[in-house]
Amino acid sequence: FSAEFCSKSAAVLWLVPGSLGSAARLYTEEDPLVILSSGSLKSAVTNSSSAWLIQFFSSWCGHCIQYSSTWKALAQDVKGTAAKTRFGSPKPEGSASHSIFKYQRNHKKVNSLRAKCWGADRSIPSVRQLMVNILQNHTKLDRPEHCPPLEPYSSAQLLPLLGQRSDHYTAIIVEEPDSYVGREVILDLLQYSGVQMKRVLSSDRPLLDTLKITTFPSIYLLHPNGTHGHLHSEKLLRFFFSSLLRTLPGVQRWSKSGSSSSSAGQMRVLPDNQNTEPWRDFDRSKVYTADLESALHYLLRVELATHNTLEGEELKIFKDLVTLVAKLYPGGGSVVKLMETLSDWLLSMPLQRIPYQAVLDLVDNKMRISGVFLGAELRWVGCQGSREGLRGYPCSLWTLFHVLTVQHDANPTALENTGLEGEAVPVLQVMRRYIRMFFGCQECGRHFEQAAAASMDTAQNREQQILWLWQQHNRVNMRLAGSLSDDPLFPKAPWPSPSLCASCHEEKNGVHVWNQDNVLRFLRHHYSASNLSPKYSVTPPQLPAPLVPDPAGTSRPREEHRGAQRSDTEKKASTWTPRPGHQAVKGKERGEVVGMGGGGGGVWILGLGFNSVDMSLCVVLYVCSCLFLMLLCFFFKVRSRRWKLRHSRLHV
Repeated sequence: FSAEFCSKSAAVLWLVPGSLGSAARLYTEEDPLVILSSGSLKSAVTNSSSAWLIQFFSSWCGHCIQYSSTWKALAQDVKGTAAKTRFGSPKPEGSASHSIFKYQRNHKKVNSLRAKCWGADRSIPSVRQLMVNILQNHTKLDRPEHCPPLEPYSSAQLLPLLGQRSDHYTAIIVEEPDSYVGREVILDLLQYSGVQMKRVLSSDRPLLDTLKITTFPSIYLLHPNGTHGHLHSEKLLRFFFSSLLRTLPGVQRWSKSGSSSSSAGQMRVLPDNQNTEPWRDFDRSKVYTADLESALHYLLRVELATHNTLEGEELKIFKDLVTLVAKLYPGGGSVVKLMETLSDWLLSMPLQRIPYQAVLDLVDNKMRISGVFLGAELRWVGCQGSREGLRGYPCSLWTLFHVLTVQHDANPTALENTGLEGEAVPVLQVMRRYIRMFFGCQECGRHFEQAAAASMDTAQNREQQILWLWQQHNRVNMRLAGSLSDDPLFPKAPWPSPSLCASCHEEKNGVHVWNQDNVLRFLRHHYSASNLSPKYSVTPPQLPAPLVPDPAGTSRPREEHRGAQRSDTEKKASTWTPRPGHQAVKGKERGEVVGMGGGGGGVWILGLGFNSVDMSLCVVLYVCSCLFLMLLCFFFKVRSRRWKLRHSRLHV
């Protein structure tokens, strides 16, 4: 396994002839590694600008097979130290299992450093510390190109920085001489711009006295505007420090090309940005109904629109999804009434094939049913990205199903008599079927189906349903971290962060672990109905009241006056643009869309293209036809009776 520090991080499995099948059983493409053969190993390592940790093992070695899980965990643990992490595995048959840490500079064929790691202690912390030691002990000539100095700074070097302005943060990590936390945090932050890391030992008394630092390890932060102070952390652990520094304003992950965005690009979502969509301030500890409604809008009006008709399995999956949302969507309101109306309509239809246009007519409320409404615009809040195309619908879809898993746990009888009550994890099953059938990203759907096939059957109750979805979401975040779809202002990272749930994070044997009991407690609160915020939601329109005859003849002036008020309101709405960061207020003043298309000419009937006038004419014609047939029947009845009387007389 090669952990590629500084410029890159790589873990390599060396495959020899005949051992490829065995390695494939231990390591897969889903692991943070690359499986190499004897033919590709030399080309990958030679002239590399990376530090490599390579594991050689025998395919028949029982210890090597057992150690594979530790090896993968180590690769995952050091993955954050660079833009890439690659793994490789088996060794030539008959050689002892060992690891080699090796670094070669670009354009050099000579090994600058090679160390063999022998012995029984090959735990994750031990190997990680070995890699840190070797990187720190490089000479300046042999230091990897992008690797920062890991040696401690002195007070003479750092004290002059106090009070100075800069274009980045400077984080000073103060730790004991035998501590590795500072160096590990420095390596964790390598792939982020906007912050520089400095390490100081606790023996530097002048610096400690000046900064008034008494606990170790700790972080003292120098802000770009010249201010400085202690950075508070709930726990003095590597994961907490790294998470706090990654979430500082303006700190971004380096792009794949190795360059970060410009300073203007870093601030592109702030008030001086040129985005067409206004920025909406939000609280990360809240879930916004605007995101859930936007997810349903995109699901029903965009993704479903690719299917002209729904029949067979498609129709059944859609019915299950609508039923699930209708029963578990929190808070009630117009969205719940819409989904309930849609569910009742789908279940009452005897047809085996339903046109999508009929579904769309009901979603758009062409029948003008009171209380039924779903906003016809995308309004991301907690799921908004720094630019168009980032986050948005995938984020909101994850959020929607997280909410549904928690609501199912809170209301276990909600799905009774729906056909879904027999499934142990109905929310996950419906989500799996929907993504397989309707989700627009086929590659994403394939990955989710593979994960579901591999481990979804381990979730057998409502609590495990919540945790399984959370675990899969974190796995997806780790896989996509640093990719082109990763938002630099909202980098994909393990969630919840320490700032949201400090008790969810622990450290065991030097490795970050989750306290799943506390995670479950947090998820139940975070996605509960009480934690939903209606801020920025689209308000339902006011349907026009039926006209009442006015014998005094005053209805026309009132209608004209009402029309004038409406035109003034429309003018104000058309010229008002929400300011980035503008706080929402109650009612129409918060810039919500309160109108709805359609107005005039009667009420549309689902999917048939007729309005109420057309249907009234049909009813009239139907009644007239019935009357005509009754009269015709009566005429022939009377005529038949007369004919019988005339021909039944006896002839003399």
